[in-house]
Amino acid sequence: MAKMSVDDKLGVDRFLTDEGNPHILIDETYNDEKQINRVVMACPAGLYTYEDGKVSFNYEGCLECGTCRVLSSGKLIKSWSYPRGSKGIEFHQG
Repeated sequence: MAKMSVDDKLGVDRFLTDEGNPHILIDETYNDEKQINRVVMACPAGLYTYEDGKVSFNYEGCLECGTCRVLSSGKLIKSWSYPRGSKGIEFHQG
């Protein structure tokens, strides 16, 4: 059996997005560049971006690992919870 890449493995997972109800809220005015870059670099799904002094986050595709919540120490991440009901990621073995 051929070895699968991370992208191939993530490709078999299913994401059920809760449109309009992000489970993670960030403080877009937060400006500690070092702290922001830690979160951007650590997100395994690459959902955080930091360009021109502005941080943004796209919750669709979130792996719900909590890495950003832990690294943020309550500063960049204003609110973190699991998605409602049957929403979020559905892992499949790949």
